[in-house]
Amino acid sequence: MKHPAKESLGKIFSAGTSYYGGLVQSHAPSAFDLRHSLSSYNKASKCVIPCKARSMMQFSCGSSSADQEIVIAMGSNVGDRVSTFNRALQMMKSSGVNITRHACMYETAPAYVTDQPRFLNSAVRGTTRLGPHELLKKLREIDKDIGRTGGISYGPRPMDLDILLYGNSQIDSGTLIVPHERIHERPFVLAPLVDLLGTSSDDGIEKSWHSLSKCNGGFFELWNKLGGESIIGTEGIKRVLPVGNCLLDWCERTLVMGILNVTPDSFSDGGKFQQVEAAISQAKLLISQGADIIDIGAQSTRPFAKRLSQNEELERLIPVLDEVTKIPEIEGKLLSVDTFYAEVATEAVKRGVHMINDVSAELGVPYVVMHMRGDPSTMQSDENLQYDDIHIDIASELSAKVREAELSGIPLWRIVLDPGIGFSKKSGDNLKVIAGLKSIRREMGKTSIGASHVPILLGPSRKSFLREICDSANPADLDAATVLPVTIGILNGANIVRLHNAGYCADAAKFCDALHKRRRWEK
Repeated sequence: MKHPAKESLGKIFSAGTSYYGGLVQSHAPSAFDLRHSLSSYNKASKCVIPCKARSMMQFSCGSSSADQEIVIAMGSNVGDRVSTFNRALQMMKSSGVNITRHACMYETAPAYVTDQPRFLNSAVRGTTRLGPHELLKKLREIDKDIGRTGGISYGPRPMDLDILLYGNSQIDSGTLIVPHERIHERPFVLAPLVDLLGTSSDDGIEKSWHSLSKCNGGFFELWNKLGGESIIGTEGIKRVLPVGNCLLDWCERTLVMGILNVTPDSFSDGGKFQQVEAAISQAKLLISQGADIIDIGAQSTRPFAKRLSQNEELERLIPVLDEVTKIPEIEGKLLSVDTFYAEVATEAVKRGVHMINDVSAELGVPYVVMHMRGDPSTMQSDENLQYDDIHIDIASELSAKVREAELSGIPLWRIVLDPGIGFSKKSGDNLKVIAGLKSIRREMGKTSIGASHVPILLGPSRKSFLREICDSANPADLDAATVLPVTIGILNGANIVRLHNAGYCADAAKFCDALHKRRRWEK
């Protein structure tokens, strides 16, 4: 007689085999990808001709007559660097800068003057009607208001804002050089700058920016010359997610998120953990199994689930949340709340939650953007299950959500992507998504390389497509079967895996991380 777990794993493996090619390839755009993208730019525009230096008379002091696309670099290594970044964003917005896109956040080793704390670096893209010198004056005022004094050149500073690009202009005056003269030698500047570009050839201003780089391959080639993606994750430069009081390098290892449902109607474990004592016991069990994050949900999102009011959700959530924050085992772990109500999210963050899973609000915590069409009552309708190319369609719809989040004030460095396994997808679609995360990243990179780098959260645990494949009516019997889609997902670029039973997949995550590290050493 076959062991049920082995039989389930065999069925999952068979179902996923056709999607299994190239599992341990890097998910990030490679040096070749970026060179190819620049080649596409050149072909699309016939020839990229560097813009002539413009006379500074039109920009001497007043505002520009039209919106100018700009890129501003940000750096800080004094005080609460993350809070300083947030403050600088708000001050730029109130000073005439309309921020439309953010780069990822990087923690970097100091350059030039090395005996000082590590920096946080990023950049923003936006528009302004301020002239370049007027913009420079505003940025210097922000630096000063935040606390920057003269100090030594390249020394410590609470905030340093620099104009990297201003329209398609070349500027060389006594006080301002654009493009910034040291871009080519600074990975902490080039990494965020490249994040703000796309790999397609549709953006006219980006073509001009590449031509201004004074390099045939544009900023992509400059970045690749410094090492490109191969240097990310080294001591010199790490891509980070600010969570609570820490900066999380999500590529260092896969994070395990344990699910704690305090609902009567969740598809897998509804009713089991509604009582506070049972919920606390489950939280402790998940942590002992290897969970790094406890994700508490007080409202079911299964198909056709009844929607609670925010007050009903809070009545379920708060008693459990308050007790979970008190247990000794939660020390060093992260707390997440799964909700689509801004009011519930706000209350949860006030009580110590570090992360919000799918809500539209800026609370200074990571925000999980999940792919779903419609709502739980309509997501599995025939209309919402139609895809032309599922990877392209999901990438496009996630990109639109990321764009909306950024325009509402949520910076890219706080965003996590969830492709929504089981939401608006047929069984076969879920398999394609799990094995095609690299394709989704690549498609997102066409409009925003930064968006293609953010963490991906994957949640296949006990989902209905596993029940169909394994012919199992009991969701709790699918924990072993969950291991394979989790493994395939991690090898394709998932950074966080969301599970009902953390123990089954914690070791699989460690194994995948070891494979990733081995590949990196071999390079």
